Amino acid sequence: MKHLCPSSRGRGWFLSTVKRQLCCYYASARRGLMTQQCDRPAAVMSTSVDRISEGDGLFPASPRPGAAPRCLLALLLCVSLLPAVTALVEGLYCGTEVCYDVLGVSREASKAEVARAYRQLARRYHPDRVKRGEAGAEGETPESAHQKFLLIATAYETLKDEDTRRDYDYMLDHPEEYYQHYYTYYRRRLAPKVDVRVVILVTVCAISIFQYYSWHNSYNDAINYLMTVPKYRIQATEIAKQQGLLNRTKEKGKNRRSKEEIREQEEEVIRDIIKNKIDIKGGYQKPNLSDILLCQIVLFPYYLTTYLAWYASWVYRFTLCREEYGDQEKFFIIRRYMRMSQSQFDSMEDSLKQTFLEKQLWIKDNYESYKKEQEEEMKVKMATDPRMKRYRRWMKNEGPGRLTFIDE
Repeated sequence: MKHLCPSSRGRGWFLSTVKRQLCCYYASARRGLMTQQCDRPAAVMSTSVDRISEGDGLFPASPRPGAAPRCLLALLLCVSLLPAVTALVEGLYCGTEVCYDVLGVSREASKAEVARAYRQLARRYHPDRVKRGEAGAEGETPESAHQKFLLIATAYETLKDEDTRRDYDYMLDHPEEYYQHYYTYYRRRLAPKVDVRVVILVTVCAISIFQYYSWHNSYNDAINYLMTVPKYRIQATEIAKQQGLLNRTKEKGKNRRSKEEIREQEEEVIRDIIKNKIDIKGGYQKPNLSDILLCQIVLFPYYLTTYLAWYASWVYRFTLCREEYGDQEKFFIIRRYMRMSQSQFDSMEDSLKQTFLEKQLWIKDNYESYKKEQEEEMKVKMATDPRMKRYRRWMKNEGPGRLTFIDE
């Protein structure tokens, strides 16, 4: 902490404590109730003034006539010579300089006055106005002018913002709270310039847009693939003929179309029928706006409330009241045992789902038995399948890590 001249703004807790001790001492002397007396030389006061606030026995208990006025005068003289303790520290704002004094304005100056003073000083002390190796009009060198210009800019940045100026004024008025001043200064300086909520919102929107277009491309790829499958193409063509969409009429003159145009129109008709008639499940399903991240976040309270209500109803109906499971509840338990998502379970055939109900797979023991049977069947199938035999033979004889040279 720096000690500045008495004209500097603000006095510390030390000076306030000494004054309070002097007031109490003087009041006790006036009442004639003083029980302590200074029996040490007055010079001790100038070297051990801070022991007054600690009550370390500077005033012995043996009173002596005429000692109180002399001691009081010595204390007053010592206090008058003490420098004021301020909160002007290197590293905070303008350092040991007062920002108002740097710009030459008062503490009551308005924003316009602060800006006017900054422009005048910036033009005077700008480093470009001082040539290297030569002294300026006021004896400024390029280095000193640069330092002065930085100090002026720092003072302006401090006083032009209302919040920063309020913090700075508080520091001048309360210099004893220097730890709080450090915290306030660096918190405001290191705080992000952009609101974190805006960054999160922009990120979520970008992810949502990417999700939608990615799902849209996957859906188009699935439609293009289904158009090449003969099974779905033949069904779509028959539906189009029944609806009269592929009935070719004889066209003459200028309205006559080429074969390529007719083929493109037929492809579009088949594509539309496949889109509308075939329900694609899983990761290639038709994109829905409610599935993107932004909508999921917005609808999360609704989903959470719905889930809690459903869970409470489940516990009440099937745990407390002992009701029998319905088909939907049975399918839910089976899907949970199989660890499938809702879209994966919906893409299964209805006959397979009916088999699950017939075998009562919602019961844990029945499902474990069914799972073991499926694993055994898969092992037998892999052992008897000719393709699997060829694959195992190839892995045994050649394998992916071998080099063979075959004469053709």
